[in-house]
Amino acid sequence: MYDTATRQRAINLHASGLTLSQVSRATGISRFTVRAWATGAAPDPRPAADCPVRHSGLNPALPRPDYAYLLGLYLGDGCISEGRRNVHALRIACGDAWPGLIDECARAVASVMPHNKVRRVRAVGYTSVVSTSKHWPCLFPQHGPGPKHRRPIALEPWQQDIVDANPWEFLRGLVHSDGCRITNWTTRTVGGVQKRYEYPRYFFTNTSTDIVHLFTATLDAVGVQWKSVTRSGGTVNVSVARKESVALMDAHIGPKY
Repeated sequence: MYDTATRQRAINLHASGLTLSQVSRATGISRFTVRAWATGAAPDPRPAADCPVRHSGLNPALPRPDYAYLLGLYLGDGCISEGRRNVHALRIACGDAWPGLIDECARAVASVMPHNKVRRVRAVGYTSVVSTSKHWPCLFPQHGPGPKHRRPIALEPWQQDIVDANPWEFLRGLVHSDGCRITNWTTRTVGGVQKRYEYPRYFFTNTSTDIVHLFTATLDAVGVQWKSVTRSGGTVNVSVARKESVALMDAHIGPKY
C-alpha cells in the first residue's frame, strides 16, 4: 500500500508529460499501478488523521521558515528510508567540520516535527541528524528510490509557495548542504608593484539539474547574479562572485560554522 503523497507524486509526474514507463523508472512503482492511479481506477488511500499535509494544502501550524531551510538541507544531503510499520526515518548528513550546522539542522528538524525525538548518529567525518515519523514522506514528497539526480525533482505547489515566501531560508539550507563560502585571491601590478587582492565568493555544487534549477531560480527571485559551469560527469557548479550579490548572500546566509 502506497501512501497518498507517493500516489500524488506519481500522478503529478504523469500529468507533467512523462510516460508511464518514465514515471515507473523515476518512482520504482509499476506501470500498472501508475496507470490505475492516473485513470482513477485505484482508490486513493486516505492519509492519517493527523497528517501534516492535506489535499487542501499545508497545515498552517507548520513553521514555514524552518521548513524552507530543512527542505534545502534535505534536497542537498538528506534522505528518507522506510522502517517497520510504515514509520520513515529522515536523515540529514552534516559534516563534522561545521558543528554549528549540525545544531541548526537538529533545531529545524525539531521545529518541523516537534513531538518526535531528534537523534545524532556519528560516522566517520559526518553526523546524521535523524528523526522518525510516518509523515516525513508527506512533508518531503520528493522522496523516492535511488539518487536524486537520477529522478525528477519538482516542488509541489504548496512547497513552492513556502519557498517564494521564505527564499533566503531555502537558499541557506541548500548552501549549508551542498555549498560553501570561500575567499579567492588574485594578483595585480599597480605602479610596478605586484599586490595581492582577496575577494569572497559562494559556490553551490550538485549533480541534479532539477535541484540546481531550484537554486538558481531562487537566486534570480532575490536578485543575486550567478554563473554556472557543468563539470565532467554532469556535476554543475554555480558561482556567485559579484560584489553586490556576495553582499546579499553574506547578509542572509554567511559561511558555514
